[in-house]
Amino acid sequence: MDSQSPVADREDGDRGAAGGAGAAAGGDVAAIAEAIRQMRRAGGELPSERRLAAALQVKRHQLRKALSLLRARGELTPPRPRRGPQAGMPDLAALANPIEVIELRLMLEPAFARLASLRASGAEVARILEAATTPAGADAGAVDLAFHAAIAAAVRNNLAQAFYSMLRKVGTDARLRVAGRLRSQSCPSHIARRDAEHRRIAEAIAARDPDAAEAEMRRHLASVEALILERSAPGRTDAA
Repeated sequence: MDSQSPVADREDGDRGAAGGAGAAAGGDVAAIAEAIRQMRRAGGELPSERRLAAALQVKRHQLRKALSLLRARGELTPPRPRRGPQAGMPDLAALANPIEVIELRLMLEPAFARLASLRASGAEVARILEAATTPAGADAGAVDLAFHAAIAAAVRNNLAQAFYSMLRKVGTDARLRVAGRLRSQSCPSHIARRDAEHRRIAEAIAARDPDAAEAEMRRHLASVEALILERSAPGRTDAA
C-alpha cells in the first residue's frame, strides 16, 4: 500500500511554511497576510506574535499590519484584550454620542484618505477598490467597516490604525445606535448612494490624487453626519 508517512507530511508542511516565509520576508503586507493564511491552513492555531514574526522572517510592525488586515477582512478574530491597566479604561461608548463619533471621524478620515493616496501599495489600492462596492447579499454595515478599515490600514501608521479601530468600535456600540439607521443602511437606494461615494474616494486614492481623496472622504462623511443629525432630531423614532 502506497501511503505517505507522517514524516513526509511534516516535511511538506515545513516546505510550505518555508515558502510562505520566503515570500513574506520582503515585507509586503499582502504577502505576509498570505503566508499567515498558509500557516493557518497547515496547522490551525498561530503561535505568539514574537514566534510568528521569527517564523516568517519579518519585523513585528510588518506582522501587526498583516494581522490587522486579516482581522479587518474577518479572517482572524480580534486579539484577546490584555489584563491589567486596560481593565480600568473608561467605557467610551457610555461617554460618547453618535454626533461626537462622526465629528471625530471628520477630523481623522479625510487625512487618512489623503495619506492612503500617497502611501498605499498596489495591493492595498486593489483592496480599497474592491471594498468600495457592496456585493449582493452582503452585510452592508460590515462592508462599510471593511472599506474604511482598508483605508486606515493603507495609512501605514500603527497608532492611527489602532486609534481608528477603537473609534469605530465605539461608534458601532448598540448604545449609540441612531433611530432607524440600521434599517436605512440596508435600503438598496442608500447602499447604492454610499457605494458611489466610496468608489469616488477609492478612485481618487487609486489615481494618487491626495486633494481629491481628502475632499471626497470629507463629502462622504458630511452626508453621514447629515443623516445622523436628521435621525437624531427630537421626536424621531425607529418608525420614522
